[in-house]
Amino acid sequence: MFTGIIEVIGVVKDLRRERGGMSISLEAKLSGEPLSIGESVAVSGPCLTVERVIAGGFTVFASSETVLRTTLGKARAGNRVNLERALQLGGRLGGHIVSGHVDGVGRIRHISPSGEAREVTVTAPDALLPFLVAKGSVSIDGISLTVNEVRGAEFTVMIIPHTLGATTLVEARPGDEVNLEADLIARYVQALVPGRGGVRGSLSDETLRSLGWSGKE
Repeated sequence: MFTGIIEVIGVVKDLRRERGGMSISLEAKLSGEPLSIGESVAVSGPCLTVERVIAGGFTVFASSETVLRTTLGKARAGNRVNLERALQLGGRLGGHIVSGHVDGVGRIRHISPSGEAREVTVTAPDALLPFLVAKGSVSIDGISLTVNEVRGAEFTVMIIPHTLGATTLVEARPGDEVNLEADLIARYVQALVPGRGGVRGSLSDETLRSLGWSGKE
């Protein structure tokens, strides 16, 4: 689990298609305890596992599913990426609960200055729209952000100056693709609402009654 609060920006040093996926070498200076093999790190959204610790960085492996469903499939050497280590129990949850399981790829539609901040409009895949709500949470390239407004297939977020300076969003341009992860709680609520996620087939009648559902829509 992650918080969506980016710790540092890393740089992609090398990418190799192998083992049915992609091995990625990253240059990064992460604070705190040294990285361990097997540790989870969110790399611009997707949760990946550290395979090796190398001088000045580490390597991770992205499965074919991750390569196919995230922007990592189009990554190139020299790209900058947002990095966050997994949340420690007892730590501060400064953003929101982020799983590192990307739901889909969106596209930046428009960027408007708002003082020193920027309002960013993103087009989201249809599958994510039910989970987007004004003042709710969304993760963009691993960054925890608040949804300002939802208009059809688009939503807007406000990027404050600190986030601009601490993440790759400072380099974002209209047309760029971004990794999107819906709020984890919203996904579970959607799945449990009768008629929205097949609740009747996934929960027993006894369980439904204990939740107060009478069986009527």
